Amino acid sequence: MIATETGTDTMQALSRAAYAARTRQPQKTAPVRIVHLGLGAFHRAHQAWFTDRVDDDAEWGIAAFTGRNPQAARELAPQDGLFTLIERSETGDSATIVASIVEAVDGADLARLCELLAAPATSIVTLTITEAGYRLTSDGRPNLADPAVAADVAWLREALAADALPEMAQDGPTTTLGRLLLGLDARRRAGGGALAIVSCDNIPDNGDFLAGGLGELARLTSPALAAWIHTELSFVSTSVDRITPRTTPADLAAAAALTGWHDGAAVVTEPFRDWVLSGSFPAGRPAWERAGARFVEDIEPFEQRKLWLLNGAHSLLAYSGLVRGHETVAQAMADPDCRGWVSDWWDSVVRHLPAEGLELDAYRAALLTRFDNARIEHLLGQISGEAVTKLRVRIVPTVLAERAAGRQPVAGIRAIGSWVALVLSGYPLVDQDSAAVAAAVAAGEDGLIERLVTLVDPRLAADEAVLAAIRAVAAPE
Repeated sequence: MIATETGTDTMQALSRAAYAARTRQPQKTAPVRIVHLGLGAFHRAHQAWFTDRVDDDAEWGIAAFTGRNPQAARELAPQDGLFTLIERSETGDSATIVASIVEAVDGADLARLCELLAAPATSIVTLTITEAGYRLTSDGRPNLADPAVAADVAWLREALAADALPEMAQDGPTTTLGRLLLGLDARRRAGGGALAIVSCDNIPDNGDFLAGGLGELARLTSPALAAWIHTELSFVSTSVDRITPRTTPADLAAAAALTGWHDGAAVVTEPFRDWVLSGSFPAGRPAWERAGARFVEDIEPFEQRKLWLLNGAHSLLAYSGLVRGHETVAQAMADPDCRGWVSDWWDSVVRHLPAEGLELDAYRAALLTRFDNARIEHLLGQISGEAVTKLRVRIVPTVLAERAAGRQPVAGIRAIGSWVALVLSGYPLVDQDSAAVAAAVAAGEDGLIERLVTLVDPRLAADEAVLAAIRAVAAPE
C-alpha cells in the first residue's frame, strides 16, 4: 500500500513513474498472478484493497478485465492501474493509493485474457459481475434462452473442437462465463495447471453456483474441457461486504485534495470491510487474513447473515424508500417508518440464523452505523436494479421460513409489495428479467400482481395470505 501525501506540488496525473519520481521511492510492479473479471468500484474497494494491504513483496499483481463497459479500463490504464481509495466515515475522509492492479484491460480483449489464463504464474481468478452477470437460470444452468448465451455456446462448441484456438476476433464470446471458459481452455491446452476460481458476488453458495454453471457450459461445448475443469479447478465460496457507491465528480475532486494527484479512477467506500472465504487455493494465495479476511470451513451462516441482514435490508430500503420519495439509504433510514421496517426485518431474519458464532447483535449495531452514514451516498436507484433476482435470494428465504413457522413476515412482504408498486407506477427499474416483467404487465390488470409475485417465487403467489398482504402494500385502497 502506498501512503498518500498532501502538498503544494503542481497537480500531476497519477502513474507509477510519477509517484516514484515524487516520493523518490522505487516502485516494484508485481507480476500478474490474479486475473479478475468485473473491474468496477467494488473490486477496487475490496479484493484489490485486501491484496494491496498484504502484498509487501509485490508478488500478487492483479490483471482486471471489465465487463460490458470498458470505461474503467480506460480510466485506470493511463494510471498504470493505480487509484485512490477514499474511506469516508461520518467524521471525515482518509485516502490511500492502491497499487495491486497492474493491468486494467477491456473485457473484449480475449487474446490477452487467454494469454494470462494460460500463464503458469496465474494462480487465482476472481469475479465481481453481479448476480445477473452469470446469466444462469435459477437452478444454476446456462440460460440458453438468452441470445448472448446461445451465441456463445455455438461459437465455443466450434472453437473448442478445433485443434487450436482461433485468432481472437471481435466475434468471440461476449458473456463473462463464455470468455472465462475460452481462457480456461487456453490454460488446458498450455498445461498451465490448477488454479482457484473465486466468486465474490452476492449469491448463496456462490462457489458451487459458479462451479455448476461453468461446468454445465463446458459440457455443452467441450467434454475434454469439462473433464479438465472437474479435476484441475477449485471453486472458492465467499461472503463479501463493503458498501461502495458510484464515484461522483465531487469524489474525484476530494481525491485530488487529499493526495495531490489527479486521479480519474478514484473510489469512495466506507471504513467497514468484511471477507469470508471457504475453499482451497491449489496454486497459492495472498495472506488476505493479515488484512482481516477469514477462512472458514462452513461459509453458509456468514453468507446468510450478510445476504439477509445487509442485502435484504438494502432491498427493503430501496423499494420502500423509492416509493416514499427517498434517494439514499441514509435518507430512508431517517424515515421512522422505513427504519422500523428494517428493524422488523432483522428480527425476522435472526430467528433463522445460528445464535452462536455470528455476533448478530454487534453486526446489527454496525449495520445501523453504516446505514446512517449520510456521507456515503448509497443511491436507492443503484440498489434497486435486478429486483427479481435480488428478492429471490435476499428476501424470499426468510419469508418462506416465517410462513413455515406460522408467522406473517410483514417486513419481507413490504419489500416485495413496494417493488410491485414501483412496477405498477412505471418506475424505470433495470432488470435482466425486464422482458418477463413487461410481459406480465402487458397481459392486463386482471391478475397482474399475482403474475409479478410469481416471477419472484410461485410459492408466494400460491399463499393467499401473503398475496393479499402484498396487494395491500402495492395497491392500497
